[in-house]
Amino acid sequence: MINIDWKNLPFGYQKTDYNVRTYFRNGRWGSLELSSSEYINMHMAATTLHYGQEAFEGMKAFMGKDGKIRLFRWEENAKRMNASARKLMMAEVPLELFKKAIIKAIKHNKKYVPPYGSGASLYIRPLLVGSGPQVGVKPATEYLFIVFVTPVGPYFKEGFKPVQMLISRKYDRAAPQGTGHVKAGGNYAAGLEAMSIAHAGGYASVLFLDSKDKKYIDECGPANFFGIKNNIYITPKSPSILPSITNMSLMSLAEEIGMKVERRQVEVPELETFEEVGACGTAAVISPIGRIFDEENNKSYDYCKDGNPGPISTKLYEKLQAIQNGDEEDKFGWIEFVD
Repeated sequence: MINIDWKNLPFGYQKTDYNVRTYFRNGRWGSLELSSSEYINMHMAATTLHYGQEAFEGMKAFMGKDGKIRLFRWEENAKRMNASARKLMMAEVPLELFKKAIIKAIKHNKKYVPPYGSGASLYIRPLLVGSGPQVGVKPATEYLFIVFVTPVGPYFKEGFKPVQMLISRKYDRAAPQGTGHVKAGGNYAAGLEAMSIAHAGGYASVLFLDSKDKKYIDECGPANFFGIKNNIYITPKSPSILPSITNMSLMSLAEEIGMKVERRQVEVPELETFEEVGACGTAAVISPIGRIFDEENNKSYDYCKDGNPGPISTKLYEKLQAIQNGDEEDKFGWIEFVD
């Protein structure tokens, strides 16, 4: 037995028993290896260390009240990782190999899947890195694919409660035609300074604007942005936004409950017209936003004035959680069971 306070888990790393790894060498992937080591031996000239050949994914597994483990939309994560691999000129991971690796990692760490009703989940982190050495700027010839898991609670400590966001035009997360649309580690490193400043000011995260014109909403740090008005679910469209699988799922759920969905550019002044706004992603699921402060214009946009999440955000959040936990029928084919 393991001694974990499931209901008070932070969103952070906790050691589990095993991870799964394999190498791409001589033009092909090797067999999957089970490892109990938390460390990677790597050449000092590995391209991931020098030229940023690295991509990762974030996904979750849930324990249902029927005692079955449910894996959510793994295939979309596999496709997105391969989109990252193509952009960064890394070896792609075949879908079947990706699936086998994550299933193997879950099965060998079953005791770390949080129990039903705890509000926690098993976070799954597939990682692809250029492990082969290069001194010139060019792709590696060797790659490491590794999957580890860890039990987690809510990404934002507030949980499903309104948070505050900061708009700062001093920082960019990613540029159009760059790597913003793929899950490259460098995108997150580029936002660390801005997010650190936001946290110091009491904000949960930064609401980044497009780097070209500084007039359109881009992303909420590690999550996608959405706004709701007139029964329309609106989310920004931009070549520098990571296509969130959670956001994709919420758009389907919004349509199912009779809402219209728009994916388009969202200018900053439009924030004043939204009835509800939020951030969404695998880690956060949905974080309702209660206040957005535009630093440069000294302007505040306020929502959730009674201190509670809006009704539509709540309905979408509960509906997605119900599907993930097995409390509602999965009409979309999003769930795969892990025996």
